[in-house]
Amino acid sequence: MSQHKELIEVAKLFLKLGSIAFGGPAAHIAMMEDEVVKKRKWMSQEHFLDLVGATNLIPGPNSTEITMHCGHERAGWKGLVVAGLCFIIPAVIITSVFAYMYQQYGSLPNVKPFIYGIKPAVIAIIIVAAIRLGEKAVKSNELAILGILTLVACLLGVNEIVALFGCGLLGLIFHIVKNKQSNLNSFIPFLFIQLTNPTNIGSLKIFLAFLKVGAILYGSGYVLFAFLDSELVANGWLTRQVLIDAVAVGQITPGPVLSTATFIGWQMNGFSGAFVATIAIFLPSFIFVLVLNPLIPRMRKSKIMRAILDAVNVAAVALIIAVCFKMGKDSIIDWRTIAIAIISLIMVFIFKKINRALIVFGGAILGYFLTLI
Repeated sequence: MSQHKELIEVAKLFLKLGSIAFGGPAAHIAMMEDEVVKKRKWMSQEHFLDLVGATNLIPGPNSTEITMHCGHERAGWKGLVVAGLCFIIPAVIITSVFAYMYQQYGSLPNVKPFIYGIKPAVIAIIIVAAIRLGEKAVKSNELAILGILTLVACLLGVNEIVALFGCGLLGLIFHIVKNKQSNLNSFIPFLFIQLTNPTNIGSLKIFLAFLKVGAILYGSGYVLFAFLDSELVANGWLTRQVLIDAVAVGQITPGPVLSTATFIGWQMNGFSGAFVATIAIFLPSFIFVLVLNPLIPRMRKSKIMRAILDAVNVAAVALIIAVCFKMGKDSIIDWRTIAIAIISLIMVFIFKKINRALIVFGGAILGYFLTLI
């Protein structure tokens, strides 16, 4: 297949995923695993796991960065760019519409009945992906123990990044003890300068603020909102109410939660603010993935890095399961959501070839009609 056809294939897939991928990074990764590993066989399950594990070690939106990795695997650096853009663009367009309406009317449309049904359906998709990835990640009793410890730590409230790096460190220690080696790689932290508090908000200042957030962001969407609160609200650039409404937009739109930057940028400086905020917050991810992708096969060849990567892969699966638990606690709250979750699980386990988009949309429609009862 020519690269042109491969790029079109990449664009179609990630435009679709960017339009239907509700539920946050865990759900996005589950849908991508189904599409690029199970259906299209662009890569092995093991390599996909390596991408997930390695992506967790760098800043930025994990699921968006994995789309870039997948695009790179299929069509080189052009595929990386196309995959990333196509996954981001649908969310940015939808968020821009919400941002314009909010600026004009000061409120958001009521979509809660649809979201009510989407979340239980998405949990079913995540469970299937976690099982498939877990089967490949757990290669030994040691890794099984590490996975359980990471899951317990996350459920007890330990920061997910601390749990992830802690698991990687334990994996390295197990490897050293087992092989009686003492080679340790050092980590060099990135240093970033705190932006000063300006009196006027221009496009350049918005760009620099969101560039900084995109370059140092680890963790979930809730970590993003904490960053934005300290970076924008504390500096008087944004009211906390607008930030809260931005959180709501991030929950009701598909694709990466970082498209929230589009909404916030629009409120700060109209279309130009939305444009520069969106570019700035995603730009570091493109650079990080472009640098990291060629290194992953080399990491596999190093015994020490392979031990760390295996541990991080198990930890990544544990994080997905922990997210599933937390989503279930927040989303499965009555007989209606229980029914949607059970129906969705039956569909994904029995009808294995069913398109995940149908599960998402089916949950939304079912949720809407059940709220009328």
